[in-house]
Amino acid sequence: MSRRPRAPAFQDLGTDLPVFPLPGVLLLPRGLLPLNIFEPRYLAMVEDALAGGRMIGMIQPRPGQWGAAPPPLYAVGCAGRITSFDETDDGRYLITLTGLCRFRVETELEERRGYRRVRPGWAGFSADMAEPTAAEIDRAGLDRALTDYFRIAGLSADWEAIGQTPDERLVTSLAMICPFEPQEKQALLEAKDLCERTRVMLSIIRMAIHGGHAGRVRH
Repeated sequence: MSRRPRAPAFQDLGTDLPVFPLPGVLLLPRGLLPLNIFEPRYLAMVEDALAGGRMIGMIQPRPGQWGAAPPPLYAVGCAGRITSFDETDDGRYLITLTGLCRFRVETELEERRGYRRVRPGWAGFSADMAEPTAAEIDRAGLDRALTDYFRIAGLSADWEAIGQTPDERLVTSLAMICPFEPQEKQALLEAKDLCERTRVMLSIIRMAIHGGHAGRVRH
């Protein structure tokens, strides 16, 4: 049985990255993003990624431009590595991307087999692949805000489990699954570190609470 290739080191991330543009979908370093792949061009993208370094970049098209062909992309996305893979009887791929490192789009490259590619710039994001360090976030404020947010959304939660979840894992998971607007998702992605991301999230949640609605959390 062949051994799964190791994730690349920061200096080996590469200069050619296939990208999957999806509005409202966020991947963060060390986050897990399940994807159901069925469009022919993205099936081809997954096949090519599996044959190479297993890397795919998640990035959002800019709001208001989704009908354009191709729609302009935000400047910053996040590269993930395929860490689980399954093929269904009807030809779909079920994959999980594990977030590795954010990137800045330096230029867009020629399409390959119908999917888009970019030349990524990794400068400024090396901390994404380092071991997470302890950070002082407003955990108490976040817990209080979450209580109100889930109540307004009519959702139940395992508060004991939430209370035991480490800070980074909790903030990353919430940023990825909560139904924030694309611009808000982008602000969370571009936050420089965990403390800033927590502050951005608290601002978003409090605005939703004060607006009287919190949408629905996707599972």
